[in-house]
Amino acid sequence: MIGRIAGTLLEKQPPLVLVDVGGVGYELEAPMSTIYQLPAIGEAVTLRVHQGLRDEVPVLYGFLSEGERGLFRALVRVNGVGPKMALAILSGISAEEFHRCVEQKDTATLTRLPGIGKKIAERLTLEMQDRLAGLATGTGPTPGPAGMATAAAVPEDPMAEASAALVALGYKPAEAQRLLKGLEGESSEQLIRAALQKAVR
Repeated sequence: MIGRIAGTLLEKQPPLVLVDVGGVGYELEAPMSTIYQLPAIGEAVTLRVHQGLRDEVPVLYGFLSEGERGLFRALVRVNGVGPKMALAILSGISAEEFHRCVEQKDTATLTRLPGIGKKIAERLTLEMQDRLAGLATGTGPTPGPAGMATAAAVPEDPMAEASAALVALGYKPAEAQRLLKGLEGESSEQLIRAALQKAVR
């Protein structure tokens, strides 16, 4: 079981990241809350890992903080919530905001996230009450200048990459285009962040 990976960040293609560890490239799926805080391409990175299976194939999920990984693990234990939905939740709202939604039974905010209907939102606010008690709400250190992508890491078409990332997080293509309409940003990460904020308003 892989619990931690430390190496060099090679690629950021949300929601996928590629980390080189001794010449071996590990591909991990990560929530946008982690991707926003990753260092620049070519820099050292350490990720906490949750290892799962998809169609009997091992899948790695990476997180910058133990709090994020703990919340992810708690979410996937909820009936009807799989890894993809858990990543969408962590990408769409902060851990602190999720805690608030659960405490206040705010299902309206949760249903604005992709794939979450009223029944799943109600189940989350019910089943996560006890599970959140032992989890930290922090999602990791506040990113400094090192958290910004270098010019070389900026994709040629950030809008297309942002759209693909939103679809991977569970939004339908038309919904992804609607969320990105009118937004501006130099990188796909900036566009994704703005679109996700727009989605939960």
